[in-house]
Amino acid sequence: MTEKALRLGTRRSKLAMAQSGQVAEAVSQVTGRPVELVEITTYGDVSREHLAQIGGTGVFVAALREALARGEVDFAVHSLKDLPTTQPDELVVAAIPVREDPRDVMVTRDALKLTDLPRGARVGTGSPRRMAQLNAYARGRGMDIETVPIRGNVDTRIGYVRKGELDAVVLAAAGMNRIGRSDEVTDVLSVDTVLPAPGQGALAVECAAHDAELITALAGLDDPLTRAAVTAERSLLAALEAGCSAPVGALADLLTDGRAVKEMRLRGVVGTTDGSTLVQLSTTGPVPETHEAAMALGRELATEMLTQGAAGLMGERAQ
Repeated sequence: MTEKALRLGTRRSKLAMAQSGQVAEAVSQVTGRPVELVEITTYGDVSREHLAQIGGTGVFVAALREALARGEVDFAVHSLKDLPTTQPDELVVAAIPVREDPRDVMVTRDALKLTDLPRGARVGTGSPRRMAQLNAYARGRGMDIETVPIRGNVDTRIGYVRKGELDAVVLAAAGMNRIGRSDEVTDVLSVDTVLPAPGQGALAVECAAHDAELITALAGLDDPLTRAAVTAERSLLAALEAGCSAPVGALADLLTDGRAVKEMRLRGVVGTTDGSTLVQLSTTGPVPETHEAAMALGRELATEMLTQGAAGLMGERAQ
């Protein structure tokens, strides 16, 4: 007799379905059980407001978590950057698989690079983080660009460029890769130009905390180095008391000597969306071997950033 299928809760977007499908295949391999996708509509999917207005953090996550809590699905797949930094006691992130490319990319008209954009170029993004860093980059080089707030899926966003309404849009490399559209990317933004969102490019596989058997099975998908990196990034975000719609970028990357991983460098940035002020710092240390050590790395850098004025740059700071 075949074992009952595991139910994977996913958002309905093309990207969510693609990344959930990839996880479903991997889970099926490690458990030997079939996995069926259960499509769930979240508030973030149906609301047409800008993410910063509807509270950014958790708008794509709450409905999936409610389905988990009610036992309608066995586990859920999230883009890690959408997860609030506080974890509910009844749920556990059982796996964070190997991270995709964390960088941001541009799709532009006429295959222009960021450096080639004409004066007054209109660049679409729904992210205050991207706006802050792109505007700062442009200011520093005497460029004149206008960042335009947009919402919508990848098709909608790229459509603005194809129809000539915008000169460029900024998207996550990971999403473009996962839906097989990386050939449409015209420029990959160096992390020295735009630091990604904390956790960008990584997925979180979440299930009920009481399901020990499933937790053990899903742990087979976990990548300890990715987990250490994103834990440090999210700890920085939490310590800055900023939600995922705040203009905060963070990236922990692993420094190798060609053979083995030696150290982890954590970089953080926070700025005003017009790019007039940025606080950007980094720290390098041993690769954290425990959850607590990764959390401490993020907290330490956040403390330094706060002493340099980061608190005043985040708009509506959590009280």
